[in-house]
Amino acid sequence: MTQYASVGLKQHIWKNNTRSVMLLCGFPLLIFMTCYLTLALSTFWIQTEFGNADAGVIFSQSFYKILQYSPHIVGFCGVWFLIAYRLNTRIVNKMANADLVGRDKYPKLYNMLENLCISRGLPMPWLAVIESDALNAFASGINRNTYTVTVTTGLMDALDDDEMEGVLAHELTHIMNGDVRLLIISIVFVGIFSIVLEYVSMFHRNRRYRTRSSSNKKGKGNQLVIFMIVAYIVLQFASLLALVIRFSLSRKREYLADAGAVELTKNPAALASALEKISGKSKIDHLPDELDAMCIEHPPYMKGLNSGLFSVFATHPPIERRIRILKGMV
Repeated sequence: MTQYASVGLKQHIWKNNTRSVMLLCGFPLLIFMTCYLTLALSTFWIQTEFGNADAGVIFSQSFYKILQYSPHIVGFCGVWFLIAYRLNTRIVNKMANADLVGRDKYPKLYNMLENLCISRGLPMPWLAVIESDALNAFASGINRNTYTVTVTTGLMDALDDDEMEGVLAHELTHIMNGDVRLLIISIVFVGIFSIVLEYVSMFHRNRRYRTRSSSNKKGKGNQLVIFMIVAYIVLQFASLLALVIRFSLSRKREYLADAGAVELTKNPAALASALEKISGKSKIDHLPDELDAMCIEHPPYMKGLNSGLFSVFATHPPIERRIRILKGMV
């Protein structure tokens, strides 16, 4: 396991850093392609209605038109990321209904996390607690000023000290490996498509109602409806692609976080026992799916989602397999 930890973890951290850079570059490109396809396809569809569509000219002109706006697209992505970079801790805590706590409120939990950090020479992350009967935990943040470990009250009540230490060590390993930074970045950019898609859907519904009530602008209204339909279809595809990218960000991270936790605590049986208690009781009702995917356990919505072709939509490996591997380390 030592060799696995020293070589596998270093490779994983390097890959995470590379993926973070690729995501930062890739998502603006995906937005650019989304804008281009929306403009080109809707223009082609509209001109086809009038019988004078030239696909080559339309797609060429649309490309250069969108290219002119590429600085605005990059600027929009930069501003969006800057906001998330500065406010990600507040945003995550707000979405999770989590409260930052200190040693005064949860002394045992705080000391446990602090001791793990001291043992590895790590700066102490923020500690947050969610009032929920669910058994779960997650880490979040982009840098050492925003790293946070969040646990539920249900988890604290259900686990003994050794088991809780294993869970905290698991989340600390996610921070050490750069997993949380990568996931936060991916969530930030996936959020762009979700918001724009919602806006386009709302605008399309409102515009369709107006065009029905105004016969004088029927021609222009129909063109706008075509544009909105195409935009909706392209954005749906882009959102799906963005989700696949986020889901496929190395499910191996959970195995490596388990291995890192064992390296920190030297107690694989405690983490295996914790996962057994967590299994089937991890769902936090009010937690958005974006944060759900960051938890120590995120069960698939449907059976079989962790296997075959559908595994591309699974954010975590099967918890039974993780428990089996941990028990094999005892």
